[in-house]
Amino acid sequence: MKIRIKDILKLEPKSQTVTAYGWIRTKRESKTFCFLEINDGSTIKNLQIILDSSAAGYKDLILKLTTGTSIKTSGKVVVSPGKEQNIELHADTIHIYGGADPDEYPLQKKRHSFEFLREIAHLRPRTNTIGAVTRVRNKMSYAIHKFFQERNFLYINTPIITASDCEGAGEMFQVTTLPLDNMPADKKPDYTNDFFGKKAFLTVSGQLEGEIYASALGDIYTFGPTFRAEHSNTKRHLSEFWMIEPEIAFCDINGNMDIAEEFIKYIFVYILENCKDDIDFFNKWIDKDIIKTLNHVIENDFVRITYTEAIKKLEESREPFEFPVKWGIDLQSEHEKFLTEKIYKKPLIVTDYPKEIKSFYMKLNDDNKTVRAMDILVPRLGEIIGGSERENDYNILKNRIIELGLNPDDYWWYLDLRRFGSVPHAGFGLGFERLIQFVTGMKNIRDVIPFPRSFKNAEF
Repeated sequence: MKIRIKDILKLEPKSQTVTAYGWIRTKRESKTFCFLEINDGSTIKNLQIILDSSAAGYKDLILKLTTGTSIKTSGKVVVSPGKEQNIELHADTIHIYGGADPDEYPLQKKRHSFEFLREIAHLRPRTNTIGAVTRVRNKMSYAIHKFFQERNFLYINTPIITASDCEGAGEMFQVTTLPLDNMPADKKPDYTNDFFGKKAFLTVSGQLEGEIYASALGDIYTFGPTFRAEHSNTKRHLSEFWMIEPEIAFCDINGNMDIAEEFIKYIFVYILENCKDDIDFFNKWIDKDIIKTLNHVIENDFVRITYTEAIKKLEESREPFEFPVKWGIDLQSEHEKFLTEKIYKKPLIVTDYPKEIKSFYMKLNDDNKTVRAMDILVPRLGEIIGGSERENDYNILKNRIIELGLNPDDYWWYLDLRRFGSVPHAGFGLGFERLIQFVTGMKNIRDVIPFPRSFKNAEF
């Protein structure tokens, strides 16, 4: 089995022979040596290769060893006299797998803008930043599963294609096999002739289906792709993104908040402990306060306040917000950041939102004005988690569906869950890419997903 560079860099320099694989990042030549730095994507750190000029075919070989070229090299691991690394590899042989023309290879040794890198998403994983994002994304995926599996949650794969709109917002991608190019302009589509015999969409959430399994098997979680057809072109929006959505049976809003807070802290601790080199890189080059911010979240109990209390604090601040504050508004990012960074200086959980600005499935409070919703707000980002206790009363839920202009017939099976052995249950949703943004300090969400899909953009 081949040894990765991250493991080679941990070896004791005992003149042992190893074989390394990777892509050349840089090359420097002297009269007697050629210095290469190669990377295989397993670490932010490069492995330095020393090739002696006495090697067979040296002059012809070094002409081919250009940035981006893929190689296999074998040699001895020895102590490095340089300051940047403890060991280096003195090559006995170098085999070239694939060359890279230096006049055409776009990733030469210089800093590239993230906007430019998005145009070459097939090559950008070779850069330090995107490589580090990808390794953090990988570890974070593992940590998410680890958290829930350690607590006996069942992992459920919910449908990507659905006939129901979870959020009731209508911003869904339609799925069809109807010949749209040949549809008469004056004729409405006959969906009985479509593949599923009805309108179908890409899902915006696996929550409703997750509740089915929570109503039978107890605590579950979903972790998969979701889609939203918003015409937003901001640094915070994607059309295709990944969501983590646990559903907790026999649980109220308070238990939901406890699990959500524990979850966030667990993930941050895991990443700090298991992605140290990459997080150090982000702390140096992307956001110099990222480690401090993560530790601040870990070390502090989340303050719990109601929406009404939050509005009162914002009004009393007399801050000239772009979006004026009054009871009934949906909190904007500027409000959320002000609460966490200026007023409380801690992560917050805001509860009991007006029912008019929340989804139909959230449990109605006794005041008939607010619902048992909760949002977790963190400094620098604002909302990172949204959740609620779910309405488990059949009649109240049906009335809420009608009140919001939805058709109860579309949710017959969801309502059935309230007819047959309904239990108190709660859950939350967390956008995976938003979480990665927060942990890495990356400013644009399109730089923390391998292939960003957004308005007018579906390249690669």
